[in-house]
Amino acid sequence: MKRPGVIVIAVLGALLAGLLIYGLVQRQDKRNLDAAVRDGKRPPAPDQVLPVLGGNGRTASLASYRGKVVVLNFWASWCSPCRQEAPMLAKFQRTLAPQGTILGVTYKDEPSASLNFARKYGLTYPSLFDGKLQMAPKYGTTALPETFVIDRRGRIVALSRGEVTRPFLEQAVAEAEKS
Repeated sequence: MKRPGVIVIAVLGALLAGLLIYGLVQRQDKRNLDAAVRDGKRPPAPDQVLPVLGGNGRTASLASYRGKVVVLNFWASWCSPCRQEAPMLAKFQRTLAPQGTILGVTYKDEPSASLNFARKYGLTYPSLFDGKLQMAPKYGTTALPETFVIDRRGRIVALSRGEVTRPFLEQAVAEAEKS
């Protein structure tokens, strides 16, 4: 007869192995996108239909902006670096329109907090609400902010995992406009 301690150790070992496998699978998208962009490839940008933040039931997706350069920015109201970059992104949107847009995607945030954040920082660009994390994992997003510059054909040209800078955006958008 097996001792209860052996069974507990076996169960814990199986759980640990499962968590390790889960972690590796979650990081795979991030590594694949990062490596492809670093190697000069332009992988297709993952897409998902999501509710428009403050859109009264309207939905949109990245495909809604096909034909424009899109700066896809994952953010949340509770994210300190997101608060730091928000005023710059608001200004950059004015220079980017009409040939492109910033498209925000909220991450683990409450809609009311996200709307207050957008008002506070004067965000005039659209944002999608990813309340069920349907889009962020496709980009390997696990920390905020993260920004992806997408060309007119829906391919990722550049990415920044962390607070984004205006020089990065200017260079990446210029590259995206070439296609």
